Amino acid sequence: MMKNKMIFLELLAFMLPCYIANAAPVLVGGGGRLDCGITLGDGMGLFGKTKTVQGFLGGIAAGVIASGLISLWWPGLLFGNREVLFLSGSMLAVGALVGDAGGSFIKRRMGVRPGMHSRVLDQMDFVMGALVFAYPFAKGIYTIPNIAFILIISYLLHVGTNLMANRAGLKKVPW
Repeated sequence: MMKNKMIFLELLAFMLPCYIANAAPVLVGGGGRLDCGITLGDGMGLFGKTKTVQGFLGGIAAGVIASGLISLWWPGLLFGNREVLFLSGSMLAVGALVGDAGGSFIKRRMGVRPGMHSRVLDQMDFVMGALVFAYPFAKGIYTIPNIAFILIISYLLHVGTNLMANRAGLKKVPW
């Protein structure tokens, strides 16, 4: 039982760069739109007004910094290799923001306006992107129990932190 608790704690620590990268744009965002105002045939922006270059790059930077700190503080985490941990964590950060932008792109194509709710895309797009990007560096942790834990805990954390950010006035919507 103790070993399972340790694995779940390690999985949370492993995913931290993804979570930080996804949360950081709320704090560091602003500036020009990520899609540069490009619209497609449907008249909607590529990603929407809420995705900014500063938020995208700031989120990635925050996640990469978190990955570096985790690899320094906990070098044996999951892989026993600091470099693999840093690379996989950095890819989690990049993938989280690419996944979030991809989710916005899909929502726009479905006719969902910025700020409108789409449960799966709003809650899980960043996690799916992160897991895809990190896979080449972290294949060993991609087991059904580990992925199930990551998806469930990520959903719960995302819902909870978004509600708190909304109540604190950091986000206009609670998703």
